[in-house]
Amino acid sequence: MRDRVDVIAEPKRAQMLLHPTRLAILEALDAPGSATTLARRLEAPRQKLNYHLRELEAVGLVQLVEERKRGSVCERIYERAGNSYAISTAALGRLGSSPDRVSDRRSAEYQIAVASQAIVDIAALGDAAAEAGKRLPTLTLDGEVAFESPEARRRFGEELTDAVARLVRKYHSGAAESRAYKLYLGAYPKPKLPTEQQRPNGAGREKGQTDA
Repeated sequence: MRDRVDVIAEPKRAQMLLHPTRLAILEALDAPGSATTLARRLEAPRQKLNYHLRELEAVGLVQLVEERKRGSVCERIYERAGNSYAISTAALGRLGSSPDRVSDRRSAEYQIAVASQAIVDIAALGDAAAEAGKRLPTLTLDGEVAFESPEARRRFGEELTDAVARLVRKYHSGAAESRAYKLYLGAYPKPKLPTEQQRPNGAGREKGQTDA
């Protein structure tokens, strides 16, 4: 389970995940547990939690790892199916965001749609690779840059676009046996931490730093 992100693509699984009691159960399953241990952690009736665990097991959000005999009682030990979860727009059907439904390619809406489509694609490809006993080959770049001004941000965007275009021309193969990869790049303002939001204007800002 380590590092596994369980991407929820089915409406029923999404509904299960977002149910308050079942969400609390998943949050409490940092370590494998049973209805009995969860009852102590959540201060809830064991019978109620046992019912919800069975429902979660039915859709693959938790999995049975052990059965322990305690006299005439069989205690079922569960763990989460994923270390963390993400909900795919595929769970929304026709209401899910899609890049071809956003005309402005410079808008935040388009970036959200592209990122959402990537989650749909990667989750499906990852499941297929896992079934075949293979690892899905991907490449991820994650970083941040601070711009002195909006003009610097604009120049960075132009140079980045040119650099990527050069790399695509260099490595792109038109051979029939070549495997095509989708490439997307996006940038957005880094969200402020709660402590940063509480600072007075200008507090903690380095000399010469401005909001881009």
